[in-house]
Amino acid sequence: MKTSAPSSSIEDYVKVIYSFTEWQDKPITSSQLAQRLGVANSSVSEMVRKLKDQGLVDHKPYSAVTLTEAGLRLALAMVRRHRLIETYLVQRLGYSWDEVHDEAEQLEHAVSDTFIERVAAKLGNPRRDPHGDPIPTADGQVLMPHAHLLAGLDQGHTGRITRISDDNPELLRYLAAQEIDLDAEVQVLGRKPFGGALVVRISGPDGPREYDLADEIAAALWVSTDTPHPGCLLDGS
Repeated sequence: MKTSAPSSSIEDYVKVIYSFTEWQDKPITSSQLAQRLGVANSSVSEMVRKLKDQGLVDHKPYSAVTLTEAGLRLALAMVRRHRLIETYLVQRLGYSWDEVHDEAEQLEHAVSDTFIERVAAKLGNPRRDPHGDPIPTADGQVLMPHAHLLAGLDQGHTGRITRISDDNPELLRYLAAQEIDLDAEVQVLGRKPFGGALVVRISGPDGPREYDLADEIAAALWVSTDTPHPGCLLDGS
């Protein structure tokens, strides 16, 4: 008997669960799921029970929601779709990086597997999307870059911007206007007194510039580095 394809709601749920834990270790709770999906807690509780019945998540009352092996496979397939579509929209259709998320949210449920794989081939099987998030391979492999939040780096740390959170389109537009982009070299110069802005030097088209970054911006940028500086506070950075 042929099993029916998962609904778009199920696909959205497993994708959000995966994305929440992709760049940090804490599992997602039902209330956090409700907040991210913009739905009522009661709706989440009902859907989580459905996901559990289908073998896609593990969940006990008042505990976090985690993906099973089957749930992870579905989540990675949806993440692949989403990020390939975002990449295609930017590289081939001229979208800016702040415009693509909502478009991809709609398209990822509508196109076929064949379409997705032809998009991947057309793009040369990219490893990351326009925001630096890794694109899973067709068989579910993910190459995660080794990176740290810029907000947590100490004075003297250097590296390059590896990932930029796409949670806030307005922030993405601001970064574009400031010519802050993926792969830019960055150096942490220090922090303004009394918990002020993080001062950094970032490379750009016209050479390096100094920026005073608010906490919201520093918490949206991930930096990778191969060489720890003397006295670096990060182990194995």
